[in-house]
Amino acid sequence: MLKLLALDRFTVLLFVMVILASFAPVSGQAAEIFSTITTVAIAVLFFLHGAKLSREAVIEGLMHWKLHTLVFAFTFALFPILGLLAKPVLVPMLGQELYWGFLFMCFLPSTVQSSIAFTSVAQGNVAGAVCSASFSNIIGMFITPLLVAFFILGKSQHGFDPTASIIQITLLLLVPFILGQILRPWVFPYMKKMPKLVKFFDQSSILMVVYGAFSSAVVAGLWHQVSLSTLFLLILACSVLLTLVMVLTIFVPRWMGFDKSDQKTIFFCGSKKTLASGVPMAQILFIGQPLGMIVLPIMIFHQIQLMVCGIIANMWSKQIEIKSEE
Repeated sequence: MLKLLALDRFTVLLFVMVILASFAPVSGQAAEIFSTITTVAIAVLFFLHGAKLSREAVIEGLMHWKLHTLVFAFTFALFPILGLLAKPVLVPMLGQELYWGFLFMCFLPSTVQSSIAFTSVAQGNVAGAVCSASFSNIIGMFITPLLVAFFILGKSQHGFDPTASIIQITLLLLVPFILGQILRPWVFPYMKKMPKLVKFFDQSSILMVVYGAFSSAVVAGLWHQVSLSTLFLLILACSVLLTLVMVLTIFVPRWMGFDKSDQKTIFFCGSKKTLASGVPMAQILFIGQPLGMIVLPIMIFHQIQLMVCGIIANMWSKQIEIKSEE
């Protein structure tokens, strides 16, 4: 338990990026160059994700449409509904801009790598997790901007058109992903020889985006706007949201008659939100908005979900080991 609760290297590095941005933010011409490098790194990351994903796994996973429909409902219906219902409580508690970040987090797709990894550890339906998590990210490139346009930016920016944002997100995330799929026969053999490559790009690109986002936020006075008490309330709000969703992702699939393997897949894919896709989307969607305030909720939620899912995945794995020994 203590080992699971311990912060991993990536979590520590995220905090380091926030501290570094707080004391040494990148700005001016350097910020523009850094932003360009970050954009290229994100495109490379999604190219590698596309090359890594097996087409056989996609075909096998697509056959289980009931599982994917339920995960889709949790990701793009339950989360947004809970986020919208929480507005009367969260706006007075957190302020309008942090609430926008909280709501944006609710509109995001599921994670890919961690959903698959936790499903595998818990011995769930891995093929279903691969397809469901990937499909969630692909469809999220279109659904998330529409939800943001209607419920957030449509109210703050008169006449906001999400079409341009969807095109930018498609070019940045979806096109490299498709190219990776097309070039998979040539690229994947080299990736097998360098298994840490995707993880490196995954983590380094997120760290770069977080540093850039918080740099601009610090320059704009982020830490003069967010107090320790507000930060604590945001952590509490994220924890309550995750608890509600996890309870429903455990009991609804069981009530609907899914087997245990699929129940685990639905739980891990339906209860999480992506940081890897979320921060680049925020950069595109919230131009001119306080980006640091927008990405802060997903950063906090991301860490909480990883710790809780890690504990649960290991617990379910040990339960299976005990049963197999009996």
